[in-house]
Amino acid sequence: MTNTARNEEELLASVPTGLLIDGEWRPAASGKTFDVEDPATGKVLLSIADAGAEDGKAALDAAAAAQESWAKVPPRERGEILRRAFELVTERAEDFALLMTMEMGKPLAEARGEVTYGAEFLRWFSEEAVRISGRYSVSPDGKDRLLVTKKPVGPCLLITPWNFPLAMATRKIAPAVAAGCTMVLKSANLTPLTSQLFAAVMMAAGLPAGVLNVI
Repeated sequence: MTNTARNEEELLASVPTGLLIDGEWRPAASGKTFDVEDPATGKVLLSIADAGAEDGKAALDAAAAAQESWAKVPPRERGEILRRAFELVTERAEDFALLMTMEMGKPLAEARGEVTYGAEFLRWFSEEAVRISGRYSVSPDGKDRLLVTKKPVGPCLLITPWNFPLAMATRKIAPAVAAGCTMVLKSANLTPLTSQLFAAVMMAAGLPAGVLNVI
């Protein structure tokens, strides 16, 4: 076995294949799975849990249950989670790049560029989490004072396309985390592996159970 083949096998072994619901990776309620193929060879890379309506409801229920407590987490703490996620993605840049190349056929050089691009959303919004401000003003008639505050609006449903599986996930997840919103992520069936690995990284960065759910 070549080093490349060994690296690919080890990488695939680290990718969760279940649905992430309330902090746990679980099979679909129906038990169904679908195959993710290497478009260059047609080889099956992994079989992933195939969510149905029951799983979608469970994911939404988990996000709704976690919303109140997550919204109360201080912005600084939310920012630190995103910063840790940025560092973890950067540390595993080669893993993410190789995984994207395997599941979608993007040239490795371009995949590495996407990792850099996608990780920057995590770093940017880690800094923006503490800069969510309101507004204080005088009413148009001059009789009252207007105080505007911003609050999380989650749970959020996030749907990502196949062609930028990491960057479009970080672009949606990072601002939701910064704002204090819980999420349900639906990744593209053609390229779900990158999202699966990224969700595992978010959990490793300290994201509480139920904040991010992936189906």
